[in-house]
Amino acid sequence: MLPDTAALIVVDVQNDFCPGGALAVPQGDEIVPVVNGLASRFSLVVATQDWHPADHVSFAANHPGKQPGDVVSLEDGPQVLWPVHCVQNSPGAAFHPRLDASRFARVFRKGTDPRIDSYSGFFDNRRRHATGLHEFLRQSGVNRVFVCGLATDYCVRWTALDAVALGYRVAVIRDACRGVGIPPGEVEKAWREMVAAGVEPVQSQSVLAGTDVFRK
Repeated sequence: MLPDTAALIVVDVQNDFCPGGALAVPQGDEIVPVVNGLASRFSLVVATQDWHPADHVSFAANHPGKQPGDVVSLEDGPQVLWPVHCVQNSPGAAFHPRLDASRFARVFRKGTDPRIDSYSGFFDNRRRHATGLHEFLRQSGVNRVFVCGLATDYCVRWTALDAVALGYRVAVIRDACRGVGIPPGEVEKAWREMVAAGVEPVQSQSVLAGTDVFRK
């Protein structure tokens, strides 16, 4: 096991983000065995889960004349529009069937407010409401987090950046993530932003070997 001060955050490994889903991340299902292997090495594993109401503001279907990928201006700022996905209690919102969810100590649902999107596992996109993840990790004595899941350029990225801002040492596990790539180049941009913020990009082999992945 890795030290008790470290936790694994599994971000949105849900059916709608895997091949065949409403907002499929290319090769998104390929990370599932990697995530399962990682989860077996951590004493604390938590997950996030997109959990949208059907009238969610991020759905292009709720904006007449708009298409997925369009950007609209809302009261709170710009909003990328997506296909209808991860609707509460739908099959698409469920975790991938081969993901070992029995390892999760807690699941933190996000995107539940129809008026605002929520990429990060910690806060909504305007940082007005918290999911409870930060409080849970602090109460558990965690000061280092390893982030994996879907998608690199959105929910993984913002979960990692918020974790840094909250004072955690943060590693993102490259081979346990996949990006959606909307718009083109967004995955590369996300990695640049994360590294600039102090996130350590690592490979699962290093984590499984117990290597100290954080720079001195």
